[in-house]
Amino acid sequence: MSEQLTLPAEARERAGKGASRELRRDGRVPAVIYGDKKEPLSVHVEEKLLTKMLSNGHFMNTVVMVDAGGKSHRTLPKDVQFHPVSSRPIHVDFLRIGEHSEVNVNVPVFFTDEEDAPGITRGGVLNIVRHDLELVCEASSIPGQIEISLAGLDIGDSIHISSVKLPKGSKSAIDDRDFTIATIVAPSAMKSEEGDTETEAGDVPVVGEEGEGEEGEAPEAKGGEEG
Repeated sequence: MSEQLTLPAEARERAGKGASRELRRDGRVPAVIYGDKKEPLSVHVEEKLLTKMLSNGHFMNTVVMVDAGGKSHRTLPKDVQFHPVSSRPIHVDFLRIGEHSEVNVNVPVFFTDEEDAPGITRGGVLNIVRHDLELVCEASSIPGQIEISLAGLDIGDSIHISSVKLPKGSKSAIDDRDFTIATIVAPSAMKSEEGDTETEAGDVPVVGEEGEGEEGEAPEAKGGEEG
């Protein structure tokens, strides 16, 4: 399960672009907490601490307890806006959730047992179609990652969602098809060799084709024309 984070915040007394720019100059990031049938709450958080949380790679599928005004709000980050030039965070949206609320999250995929995959040891390449899975699960038990074993897989084998064992309480948000997560494909060198072999086989002439004229024509006589 992904760990729970705590993020201190302060209420925003003023709204608007001017107030937001002033906060950013002071190293703060404007944010809003909404949902759960309650009024939205405008807050601001420390940029350095937020940036550190963003760097762990799991921020968007982690429960964040936002402490503001002496009250703790259980939230799930829903959107982070970044400056187009500096890439600094400039605004965050937090969704209020209950402890047992069902939430949709994107959970990263982690592949194991590559050394036990014949397709990999023979030089095959793991082609990852989906780097994360959209899951529906309880807010209190969001998995940090989904581990998928490659043991026994050969070149040409694929991994579909139906073959993945998801953590208890989690299910795929996509339930109308058995989608592909990854495939082990032949390396380009192997594909090239197979293609060359096919080409060489195709270049072998059929017996009788070379040097023959059109059907029914006699061979051209040698020598000059009769006088």
